[in-house]
Amino acid sequence: MTTTAEQLSATTLLRFATAGSVDDGKSTLVGRLLHDSKSVLTDQLEAVEHASRSRGQEAPDLALLTDGLRAEREQGITIDVAYRYFATPRRRFILADTPGHVQYTRNMVTGASTAELAVVLVDARNGVVEQTRRHAAVAALLRVPHVVLAVNKMDLVDYAEPVFAAIAEEFTAYAASLGVPGWGSGGDPQENWCTAIPISALAGDNVVEPSAHMDWYGGPTVLEHLETVPVSHDLTACHARFPVQYVIRPQTAEHPDYRGYAGQIAAGAFRVGEAVTVLPSGRTSTIAGIDALGESVDIAWAPQSVTLRLADDIDISRGDLIAPADDAPAITQDVEATVCHVADQPLAVGQRVLLKHTTRTVKAIVKDIPSRLTLDDLSQHPAPGRLVANDIGRVVVRTAEPLALDAYADSRRTGSFLLIDPADGTTLTAGMAGASFAAADGPEAVADDAEWDF
Repeated sequence: MTTTAEQLSATTLLRFATAGSVDDGKSTLVGRLLHDSKSVLTDQLEAVEHASRSRGQEAPDLALLTDGLRAEREQGITIDVAYRYFATPRRRFILADTPGHVQYTRNMVTGASTAELAVVLVDARNGVVEQTRRHAAVAALLRVPHVVLAVNKMDLVDYAEPVFAAIAEEFTAYAASLGVPGWGSGGDPQENWCTAIPISALAGDNVVEPSAHMDWYGGPTVLEHLETVPVSHDLTACHARFPVQYVIRPQTAEHPDYRGYAGQIAAGAFRVGEAVTVLPSGRTSTIAGIDALGESVDIAWAPQSVTLRLADDIDISRGDLIAPADDAPAITQDVEATVCHVADQPLAVGQRVLLKHTTRTVKAIVKDIPSRLTLDDLSQHPAPGRLVANDIGRVVVRTAEPLALDAYADSRRTGSFLLIDPADGTTLTAGMAGASFAAADGPEAVADDAEWDF
C-alpha cells in the first residue's frame, strides 16, 4: 500500500510567486487555492472565520490565510513575502505571496528569484497598470520560466469576454517588448509560455473549479495549470559548476592523507576521471574520487552536496570554483550587471562594498551606474549617480580579486550575486550578471534560446 509520504516524494515540486498591484486580490487568490484544494487545517480556517466575523464580514476573508502580520491584517494589505507550502496528488508547491505596493518591489524580487512560475494578477476593472508592467518586467529580468496572467474580479465586470481579451492583448504587447517569446490563453500548457486565465478569486471562478459563468473560456483553471505546467529541475544539462564550501582534511590515523573539497553542486554533473579547472587560479587536475553520503560514487549532479577529491595537491580554499576544463567560465574583475537595489540606504558611484558570489566574498567598488530603468515604459534614465530602494538599474563593479562569474542568462544560480555593506553586513543589492532583457541579445537569439522559456 502506497503511503502519503511516498506519494508526495514521487510528485514534482513547483515554486511560484504571486504579484500584482495593490488590492488586485493576490492574498485572496492564494487563500482560495489553499481552501479549495483542502490544504487548510480546521483550526486555521476557524481562526480566519472568527477574525472575519470580528471585522463585520459574513464570509471568511481568505486573504487572512497568508496575511499573517498584524499590520497586514489591520490595513488589509500585504507587506512582506508570505511563503506557504501545500500539495495535491499531482504536485507539491512552495508559493510566495508578494506585496503589491511600489515600495515593496524588492520583496517581489526576493519572492520571484527562485520561482519557476509567476502569477501576475490584474484587476479586470483597471486593466494593465504601471505595477503590472513593473512586475512583468521584474519576472523577465529574473528570467522566471513561466508566467500566468490572472485577470481577477471578473465577477465585477459581468464576466465579459471582451474585457478579458483586451487586457490579455495589452499584456501581450508589453511582454513582446520585454523579449518574451511566447503567449497563449489557455490550451495545452506544453505549448504556451504565458497563459491568461479569467478568474474571480473571491467567488472561486476558475481558481480550482471551472467557472459556470464563463463558458466562453475553454482553458485550464489556475490550479490545473499549476499542476501541469512543465517544470524542469534537470540542472545536469547546464554548465557544471562546483563552488567549494569547505576543505576537509581529517589528518587521522585512518585518513592521514585525505584531502576533499566539500560543497553543493550548483549546476551540471561531475564524473570520476574528468579533467577540471580550479578558478580563479586556473590550475588543472582530474577528479580522483567523489564522496556522497559516506560512500564513493562515480558521478554526482546538481543539487547534490558532495566531496570531490582531486588527483593533484592544489591550493584550494572556500570560494574557489571547480569546473570542467573544457567548459570553465571566464575570469573577470569588472562585473557589468542589472541590479535591484533592496536596501533603504542608496547605492552610489564610488561606494565600497562586498560582492558575494556563490561561496566567495570579495571586496569591490561601484565604478559606474550607467542607467536606471523606468519600468512603466522601459526607458533608460542615464547616469543617475545612485540607486535608491526598489530601483532597477545597470551597474559596473570592480572587484579586488578575480571572479568566475557566468552570465545570468546562462545560469540563474552562478550568474547572480549580492552586494553587501562591509560595515554591518546589510544586503544592499541583488545582481544579475550580463545583459538585462532577452531582447538585448536580438530577436533571433530570443527565438533560438531554448533556455529562455518565459
